[in-house]
Amino acid sequence: MAGSTSVVVAALIANGAIAVLKFVGFTLTGSPAMLSETYHSISDTGNQVFLLIGIRYSGQSADDRHPFGYGKAQFFYSFLVSVLLFGIAGWESTKHGFHEVQVALGGAAEHGGAESVTLFGQTFPPVYVNYAVLLGAIVFETWALWKARAEMKRQMAAHDWSGYREAFRKTADTTTLTALTEDTIALAGAGLALVGVFLTRTLGDPIYDAASALLIGFMLMGFAVALAWENKRLLLGESLPDDVEADLRGAVAGVADVERVVDLRTVYFGPRSVLVTVDVAFRTGMSGREIDDRIDEVEAAVREVEPDAKTVYVEVEKDGEPSAGGAGGAAGGSPSGGA
Repeated sequence: MAGSTSVVVAALIANGAIAVLKFVGFTLTGSPAMLSETYHSISDTGNQVFLLIGIRYSGQSADDRHPFGYGKAQFFYSFLVSVLLFGIAGWESTKHGFHEVQVALGGAAEHGGAESVTLFGQTFPPVYVNYAVLLGAIVFETWALWKARAEMKRQMAAHDWSGYREAFRKTADTTTLTALTEDTIALAGAGLALVGVFLTRTLGDPIYDAASALLIGFMLMGFAVALAWENKRLLLGESLPDDVEADLRGAVAGVADVERVVDLRTVYFGPRSVLVTVDVAFRTGMSGREIDDRIDEVEAAVREVEPDAKTVYVEVEKDGEPSAGGAGGAAGGSPSGGA
């Protein structure tokens, strides 16, 4: 949780400062790419606020109405961020960029910025303001991306994921995933805007600036849809990856007196909260105390494979039917832990 929070705070600081600078740059130069980037950074700043709300809300303790805790709040707020990223930044950037491309192709110009800018007694062309703002944005976004990447690399090492593609498909830490994605496209967007502004300045054709604004919008919408899709799987109650479930089955089957694993199911209830239910058939002739001891061993085996298994239910099967009783005082199963 602390790692995710620091990643989001870093992105919030970076995006908030950059949004102000980009708006100043657009006001002075009228650059379409700078306006697209202003939409982008304002949206990103609001998104970080939503992510922080999700982190705080998900940290509430379990209660009667939410017996498995509030961990899924992070999935909801991350999904909300992806929708806002598409609806606000992506759509507005695309719409503005398309309009400016039409204007540029028609041979007109609508840039209403100042003809020169005076700072500290020196007069500069307005485009230099864009250069300074975008280069500063690249520096800030690189710092934020470094923070998000470090946290994702830590999770990749902990879960032995082969790379970012596998991490993107398997991670339940949607807050870090969202921050990493936002920082990546923010860095790419600043780079596109810088290229567009530079080419327009160098070649004297506004089409490059306008085209970069349109490309930024397309990029934002594409990543927003991908983020929404990844968050959807967790909101709908996705299980652990198949390879992890296979390891869990093997660990349970390896417990003494377990004849077979009848069924095993898992579901995420938060980035670091997993519910595991397992139905096992023990050898016949065991006493109640022996069964209770073996149930404890099953739970320990599950948590050794999956440390995020906050809640484990063990159902004891006998002659093809669930038996009554079990550790934890629940009929037919053993609840352990809390979400």
